[in-house]
Amino acid sequence: MFDYRLKVFHTVASRLSFTKASEELHISQPAVTKHIKEIESQLSIRLFDRKGTSIQLTQSGKVLYEYAEKIRSLYRDLEFEISQMNQQHKGKLIIGASTTVAQYILPEILARFNTYYKDIKIELLTGNTEAISTLLKEEKIDLGIIEGESQSSYFDYKPFKADEIVLAAKANHPLFNKTLSIKDLYDIPLVFREQGSGTLEFIHNRLKEKGVNIQELNTVIQLGSSESIKNYLLYSDCMAFLSVSTILNELKSNRLTVIDIRNFSIERNFHFILPKGEQSELIKLFLRFAE
Repeated sequence: MFDYRLKVFHTVASRLSFTKASEELHISQPAVTKHIKEIESQLSIRLFDRKGTSIQLTQSGKVLYEYAEKIRSLYRDLEFEISQMNQQHKGKLIIGASTTVAQYILPEILARFNTYYKDIKIELLTGNTEAISTLLKEEKIDLGIIEGESQSSYFDYKPFKADEIVLAAKANHPLFNKTLSIKDLYDIPLVFREQGSGTLEFIHNRLKEKGVNIQELNTVIQLGSSESIKNYLLYSDCMAFLSVSTILNELKSNRLTVIDIRNFSIERNFHFILPKGEQSELIKLFLRFAE
């Protein structure tokens, strides 16, 4: 029911990529561009600004994205409320999620899911990307949600939610109002996640693409969770790459700040990780609900 042109816009805005949107929607990139131009023409606005090879939402695009999210949510609630009236869903679903997703994204989704499907029991296991992959392989969970980008032939992968990783520091950091270059990272004390973390893997890969020698960075300490890292930053002059999803409250309360790096950003997708083959009806139901 979600208007198709709006769905195309929502996908492009979520991925900040026409190419990724075309792949996800299984339509050509010119078709994606055509739908976006039709919306821009209808509303007499520009939705995206191009910055080199990347795109960013304009202010009008950000407003439309907020409303698209609300419309998408309303349609989804309507569909699931009708579904709940027409059939009974029972059973148990064991979900494994990497730490960031489990702490900051899933609770709201699970709470809403439970309001519609009270007879479906959810169990949530938490671990880093490596641990979740192992649990799925050993059939100890029904599906996983991970933040890493390594993919195994054992599983199928499906995009879940767009995310951005930013360089964070305490709000009164001496460099809080500075724009850094990528080479400045060599001179900054840094905190990273533990080995096996999908976030750590993703950050290292993006930095490597920019020619940064990871081994030469000043890694002061590695900690096992975003919460530990955030609290560490509050009492030190270190900086850390963190998912923006994990620091929203700290940004609003002006305890942490985002440090800009010139011509460098880290966008990623969280992914569902699924066993190969046909999925159970409960898994399909949850995937539709969480989209």
